[in-house]
Amino acid sequence: MPAQPATRRTVLRGTALAGVAGLGAAACSGGSGEKKSALPTGPVELGAADAVPVGGAKLYREDKLVVSQPAKGEFKAFSAVCTHAGCVVDTVRGTEVSCPCHHSRFDTTTGKVLHGPATDPLPAVPVKTAGGKLVAGPDA
Repeated sequence: MPAQPATRRTVLRGTALAGVAGLGAAACSGGSGEKKSALPTGPVELGAADAVPVGGAKLYREDKLVVSQPAKGEFKAFSAVCTHAGCVVDTVRGTEVSCPCHHSRFDTTTGKVLHGPATDPLPAVPVKTAGGKLVAGPDA
Protein backbone atom coordinates (compact mmCIF):
# COMPACT_ATOMS: atom_id res chain seq x y z
CA MET A 1 0.00 0.00 0.00
CA PRO A 2 1.55 3.38 -0.99
CA ALA A 3 2.24 5.98 1.69
CA GLN A 4 -0.44 8.62 2.09
CA PRO A 5 0.70 12.19 1.40
CA ALA A 6 0.83 14.39 4.48
CA THR A 7 -2.22 16.58 4.98
CA ARG A 8 -1.86 20.31 5.36
CA ARG A 9 -2.92 20.00 9.00
CA THR A 10 -0.19 17.43 9.73
CA VAL A 11 2.50 19.60 8.14
CA LEU A 12 1.36 22.72 10.04
CA ARG A 13 1.14 20.85 13.33
CA GLY A 14 4.67 19.45 12.88
CA THR A 15 6.06 22.88 12.00
CA ALA A 16 4.38 24.47 15.05
CA LEU A 17 5.70 21.79 17.40
CA ALA A 18 9.23 22.15 16.04
CA GLY A 19 9.07 25.92 16.59
CA VAL A 20 7.81 25.54 20.18
CA ALA A 21 10.52 22.99 20.94
CA GLY A 22 13.17 25.42 19.66
CA LEU A 23 11.80 28.26 21.79
CA GLY A 24 11.70 26.04 24.87
CA ALA A 25 15.31 24.97 24.41
CA ALA A 26 16.40 28.59 23.97
CA ALA A 27 14.48 29.72 27.07
CA CYS A 28 15.95 26.98 29.25
CA SER A 29 19.51 27.50 28.09
CA GLY A 30 19.96 30.55 30.32
CA GLY A 31 20.86 32.77 27.38
CA SER A 32 24.51 32.75 26.44
CA GLY A 33 25.09 29.17 27.56
CA GLU A 34 27.64 30.52 30.02
CA LYS A 35 26.79 29.71 33.66
CA LYS A 36 27.42 32.76 35.85
CA SER A 37 27.59 32.69 39.62
CA ALA A 38 24.30 33.53 41.29
CA LEU A 39 26.08 34.56 44.49
CA PRO A 40 27.85 37.81 45.32
CA THR A 41 31.63 37.59 45.45
CA GLY A 42 31.99 40.31 48.07
CA PRO A 43 29.89 42.24 50.59
CA VAL A 44 26.89 44.06 49.08
CA GLU A 45 25.17 46.93 50.90
CA LEU A 46 21.44 46.59 50.35
CA GLY A 47 20.09 49.58 52.26
CA ALA A 48 17.97 50.07 55.35
CA ALA A 49 17.12 46.91 57.26
CA ASP A 50 13.66 48.26 58.05
CA ALA A 51 12.82 48.15 54.30
CA VAL A 52 12.31 44.39 54.73
CA PRO A 53 8.93 43.81 56.39
CA VAL A 54 8.68 41.52 59.43
CA GLY A 55 7.02 38.33 58.18
CA GLY A 56 7.78 39.28 54.58
CA ALA A 57 10.56 39.69 52.07
CA LYS A 58 12.12 42.23 49.73
CA LEU A 59 13.67 41.63 46.33
CA TYR A 60 16.92 43.42 45.49
CA ARG A 61 16.73 42.73 41.77
CA GLU A 62 19.87 44.67 40.77
CA ASP A 63 21.90 42.65 43.27
CA LYS A 64 20.05 39.41 42.45
CA LEU A 65 19.21 38.84 46.10
CA VAL A 66 16.05 38.36 48.12
CA VAL A 67 15.98 39.04 51.87
CA SER A 68 13.28 37.97 54.31
CA GLN A 69 12.67 38.86 57.95
CA PRO A 70 10.80 35.89 59.46
CA ALA A 71 10.93 37.47 62.94
CA LYS A 72 11.89 40.97 64.06
CA GLY A 73 15.65 41.40 63.68
CA GLU A 74 16.16 37.96 62.04
CA PHE A 75 17.19 38.21 58.38
CA LYS A 76 17.65 35.49 55.77
CA ALA A 77 19.14 36.14 52.32
CA PHE A 78 19.15 34.01 49.20
CA SER A 79 20.18 34.31 45.60
CA ALA A 80 17.26 35.61 43.52
CA VAL A 81 18.42 33.58 40.51
CA CYS A 82 16.06 30.69 39.82
CA THR A 83 17.85 27.36 40.02
CA HIS A 84 15.89 26.00 37.06
CA ALA A 85 16.98 28.20 34.14
CA GLY A 86 18.78 31.17 35.65
CA CYS A 87 16.05 33.81 35.42
CA VAL A 88 15.82 36.37 38.23
CA VAL A 89 12.68 36.00 40.35
CA ASP A 90 10.37 38.97 40.01
CA THR A 91 7.37 38.68 42.30
CA VAL A 92 7.32 38.71 46.11
CA ARG A 93 4.15 37.73 47.99
CA GLY A 94 4.69 37.47 51.74
CA THR A 95 7.57 35.03 52.13
CA GLU A 96 7.28 33.58 48.63
CA VAL A 97 9.02 34.59 45.40
CA SER A 98 8.23 33.39 41.92
CA CYS A 99 10.13 33.15 38.68
CA PRO A 100 8.64 34.74 35.56
CA CYS A 101 10.19 32.22 33.14
CA HIS A 102 8.66 28.91 34.18
CA HIS A 103 6.70 29.86 37.34
CA SER A 104 8.85 28.14 39.96
CA ARG A 105 8.13 29.41 43.47
CA PHE A 106 10.47 29.52 46.46
CA ASP A 107 10.17 30.12 50.22
CA THR A 108 12.23 33.19 51.17
CA THR A 109 12.79 31.97 54.75
CA THR A 110 14.38 28.65 53.71
CA GLY A 111 15.12 28.91 49.98
CA LYS A 112 13.14 25.70 49.43
CA VAL A 113 11.23 25.06 46.21
CA LEU A 114 7.48 25.38 46.75
CA HIS A 115 6.51 24.69 43.14
CA GLY A 116 8.62 23.46 40.20
CA PRO A 117 9.94 22.98 37.63
CA ALA A 118 12.94 24.03 39.78
CA THR A 119 14.14 21.17 41.99
CA ASP A 120 17.06 22.82 43.80
CA PRO A 121 16.58 25.45 46.52
CA LEU A 122 17.83 29.02 46.20
CA PRO A 123 21.40 29.23 47.57
CA ALA A 124 21.67 30.94 50.96
CA VAL A 125 23.76 34.10 51.24
CA PRO A 126 25.20 35.39 54.54
CA VAL A 127 23.47 38.59 55.69
CA LYS A 128 23.91 40.89 58.68
CA THR A 129 22.87 44.32 59.86
CA ALA A 130 25.45 47.03 60.39
CA GLY A 131 24.39 50.49 61.50
CA GLY A 132 20.75 49.77 60.57
CA LYS A 133 21.71 48.66 57.06
CA LEU A 134 21.72 45.21 55.50
CA VAL A 135 24.97 43.79 54.16
CA ALA A 136 24.91 40.50 52.26
CA GLY A 137 27.58 38.27 50.78
CA PRO A 138 30.91 36.86 51.91
CA ASP A 139 32.31 38.50 55.04
CA ALA A 140 28.81 39.78 55.91
